[in-house]
Amino acid sequence: MNRREFIQGTMVMFAASAMDAASAGQPAPQLPAFKLGLVTYNLAAKWDIPTIIARCKNTGFTAVELRTTHAHGVEPDIGSVQRQEVRQQFADSGIVLWGLGTVCEFHSPDPSVVRQNIETCKRFCELARDVGAKGVKVRPNALPEGVPVEKTLEQIGKALIECGRAGADNGVEIWLEVHGHGTQEPPNIARIMQHCQHPNVGITWNSNPTDVKDGSVRASFDLLKSTIRSVHITELTNNYPWRELFSLLKSIGYDRYTLAEIPGMDSTSVADIERFMRYYRAVWQELCR
Repeated sequence: MNRREFIQGTMVMFAASAMDAASAGQPAPQLPAFKLGLVTYNLAAKWDIPTIIARCKNTGFTAVELRTTHAHGVEPDIGSVQRQEVRQQFADSGIVLWGLGTVCEFHSPDPSVVRQNIETCKRFCELARDVGAKGVKVRPNALPEGVPVEKTLEQIGKALIECGRAGADNGVEIWLEVHGHGTQEPPNIARIMQHCQHPNVGITWNSNPTDVKDGSVRASFDLLKSTIRSVHITELTNNYPWRELFSLLKSIGYDRYTLAEIPGMDSTSVADIERFMRYYRAVWQELCR
């Protein structure tokens, strides 16, 4: 869907919603306790911190998850002065630095690779503490061939215990993203969390097509709802049951952030980018009602 189609579809949705509300003679429902944020992966991958903050403030996005390797440069190798500068920029702006999105993963059959990823996660926990982020996002990324599935799930869960302890030592949470071929299946994520059971470790709901069973996410949601600490959302005009997801999040009292992880734009025009972000927020508001 291109930008023009997205905007046209949004206008139709709003018109229909307004007619429904008017015909019912009822006030519009209140927005939920959770808020809209942005994952820098894709759309904001080339933006520095001042740009990220300015565009979020201009368009009503209230929090940010900074994904590793992107242009903002918030990585474990930055020094104490830079860390304080990042913290202050977000504190002064009113935009919440919600989390650090890492690619730390623990599914490899090679123990040295798993150990390296755990140590990297620990460094991100220290970075999150210093820059004022709430949590560190990690992920599984696959079920290795030739390895029993249960062995891999247990291995990931045990690695998360150590990460959870490191996070707790630094006052930050660990969020396991529902991610990866095979590992993103909600029953497998639930099994990983059973092996972990560390109070400082939760999940990032990732809005994957594999969540949907017979047109609904309820069964998948029920498996994981007690561990949801953060939420990624994607294209709001696709076939994912967004309205149901947002209703389910309301039902558990979720009051954190739903963070847009959406593709970038061909346009480099600030006006175009911010216009797109405003329309995205408007669609999100409608689906949350």
